[in-house]
Amino acid sequence: MASEELTKNIAYILSAVLFFAMVWFIAKRAGENRQAMLDDLAPKVAGEDTLGGGAKNPKQFDEPDEEALEEMAELLGEDDDEDVQ
Repeated sequence: MASEELTKNIAYILSAVLFFAMVWFIAKRAGENRQAMLDDLAPKVAGEDTLGGGAKNPKQFDEPDEEALEEMAELLGEDDDEDVQ
C-alpha cells in the first residue's frame, strides 16, 4: 500500500486541480452570461430588431374612411370651415 503521506499529497493535488477547474468553468460561464445580457440590453438599431405582432385585418388600412379623411384635412389645415372665415 501507499504511504499515508503520499495519499494525502495526491488528494491535495487532485483537490487543487478540481478547484481551479471549477473556478475556470464558473468564470467562463459568468463571462458568457454577461456578454449575452449586454447583447440583449444593447440599444436596438433600426432594421436589426424584430417586432412581433401585426394588424388583425391589414386590408382595413388600404382605403381611409370619411372620419380619417376629415381628421387628416383638419391636421393639414385644409378644413372647409377655416377657409370661410
